[in-house]
Amino acid sequence: MTTTLAIANQKGGVAKTTTVASLGAALAEAGHKVLLVDLDPQACLTFSLGIDPEDLDASVHHVLTKGLDAREVIIETEDGVDLLPATIELARAEADLLTRTGREQVLKGVLEDLAEAGEAYDWVLLDCPPSLGVLTVAALTAARGVLVPLQCETLSHRGVGQLLDTVHDVRRFTNRRLEVWGVLPTLYDGRTNHARKVLDTISEVYELDVFEPPIPKTIKFAEAPAAGRSILATSRTSKGAAAYREVAGKLVERAAR
Repeated sequence: MTTTLAIANQKGGVAKTTTVASLGAALAEAGHKVLLVDLDPQACLTFSLGIDPEDLDASVHHVLTKGLDAREVIIETEDGVDLLPATIELARAEADLLTRTGREQVLKGVLEDLAEAGEAYDWVLLDCPPSLGVLTVAALTAARGVLVPLQCETLSHRGVGQLLDTVHDVRRFTNRRLEVWGVLPTLYDGRTNHARKVLDTISEVYELDVFEPPIPKTIKFAEAPAAGRSILATSRTSKGAAAYREVAGKLVERAAR
């Protein structure tokens, strides 16, 4: 049984990509077979896992818009996860898909084709772009759950309501089984009262589960992409790596429910 989880928040700079790379590596470390899908035209996930998007002839763009077999595009990474990479061409996908019938189902179809071809992934993590456009809706339509990374600042949680409205629409029209699994606090500075206050507010206002521990703010996260690896490889014993391992364990528990 594959668990497909969309990591979504239309606000940029909340550590979405770091979360996808780190959770993917943590799940792989625990023995799960993992596929990461980069749905952001900025291709930060692809780059942070040591792959230069400019060197790629084919990407998730060709899979979604041209019908290319995903198996021809998937790359094995040093972190033990498979990656369906992105390039800047993906910026055109929104326009290409806009007029297509069933555009919301396009990613779901790709993942179903992979499963039918015998690619048995335990987890598929979808790195959504910082918008609520066609690609994010396609990701939510393909997913079983949504995890919302959230910086512990007042301005950061203003967009959560809009995201939840989109989730509600997707649930109503294209994916009835979609569930919001909860919020993952990121870039957390435990020394400030403000961060804890924001955290308490989120769980009260939106009535969402909050995954603990919060992911701490540390320079180790900035250093990892430069090495083309996740923090679990570059700084195995750091607080950040330990936090993502713990959250990955809780995701496995949540999936088993």
